[in-house]
Amino acid sequence: MKNQITSALSDFFFEYETPRQVLVRNRRVGVVCRLIQLGVLVYIIGWVFIYEKGYQSTDTAVSSVLTKMKGVGYTNVSGIETVWDVADYVFPPQGDSSFVVMTNYIITEGQKMGKCPELKGMHDCTSNADCVGGSFKRQMTGVCVNKTQTCEVLAWCPIEDDHTIPNPPLLISAENYTLFIKNSVTFPLFGVTRSNLVEGIDGNYIGKCLFHPKKEPLCPIFKLGDIVKLSGFSFEKLAQEGGAIGIVVDWTCNFDVDVKHCKPEYNFHGLYGNPSETDSASASVGYNFRYAKHYMEDKIPKRTLLKVFGIRFDVIVKSLLCPLKARKFDIIPTLTAIGSGVGIFGVATVVCDLVLLYLLPKREFYKNMKFKYTDTQTQQDNESIDLDSNAYYTFEANSRQVQDEDKPNQDPDSEVGSTEAEQK
Repeated sequence: MKNQITSALSDFFFEYETPRQVLVRNRRVGVVCRLIQLGVLVYIIGWVFIYEKGYQSTDTAVSSVLTKMKGVGYTNVSGIETVWDVADYVFPPQGDSSFVVMTNYIITEGQKMGKCPELKGMHDCTSNADCVGGSFKRQMTGVCVNKTQTCEVLAWCPIEDDHTIPNPPLLISAENYTLFIKNSVTFPLFGVTRSNLVEGIDGNYIGKCLFHPKKEPLCPIFKLGDIVKLSGFSFEKLAQEGGAIGIVVDWTCNFDVDVKHCKPEYNFHGLYGNPSETDSASASVGYNFRYAKHYMEDKIPKRTLLKVFGIRFDVIVKSLLCPLKARKFDIIPTLTAIGSGVGIFGVATVVCDLVLLYLLPKREFYKNMKFKYTDTQTQQDNESIDLDSNAYYTFEANSRQVQDEDKPNQDPDSEVGSTEAEQK
């Protein structure tokens, strides 16, 4: 018993098992195998390592965006001159990564709470029976005003009339406003912090630069007209009823090289609508909202209501991958990518085995060469004959060599030494 255990342990620790392989000399199968292996190699090197950068680890960044508008607008509506600065035309107040710049508006002044007739066409009536109290969009009193033939409502009076949108936009001068973007990103894993105010961008440069995609691609000062134009829209058309523009700050960083090469790229996209669409092409075009300025007059609360049409700007920080990520060489993903690639090489063996065992004319011969079949009767015959397997394979190799010498002009794609040839 002790000798058996010792023998088993010795076999376990000091013996190595390896699968038996059959070398097939067939030109067609060999070409198929090499082509598949070449394809796998191209995939590993080209896609996994070069394109996907499978040898690098990634880190998600923490990003912060600050914005600041500059510019002054001027309007003259019905002889009333008004100057608009950033406190008037930017919503919400300065600093957010998402904000609206007012480009057009409809103003209703001197509203106070009371009873007044509805606008013509909103809820027409011929008698009080047509004005049922509490129905429709406003609180109606149940009275039909004969002068206007509309229902009386309890609301802020006079009622806002927003059917006609000013054209051209009242604040078309917003095209010349400027936007300053300050963005910083931090990659905690790599201990790197970067800002869009990269090397060479100082106070003097910012004071005189203006963004241009080719001439000044790193300048953080943007003209609103240029932003809208680069997004594919017409500023005048967008300013009349409003819209939305995305300003994308793209950080694609490779920290295998010097960190100074990690610089932002700016792209601009229309987030609402299509530049080629007309106003009738889609419903509810534009972007607008209302806000009111409340005040007291002769102890009566009043308000000035503005329906604001504007362009919404969303500053979006992203990278080649989303969420924002950076890359750097790491041995663990490198070994993982190599290991998975080596495993894929096994596809060539599977395909070639299918061709050999099921498609070629002499597939039965290859099955006999690849698989060794045993049963109880065969085992007993071998024990009685006591055949030396090494001598058998040596004899078989010698007989194949003789057959090769007898057929010097044989087709290289044919299967030499097949059982069919030996039977002949």
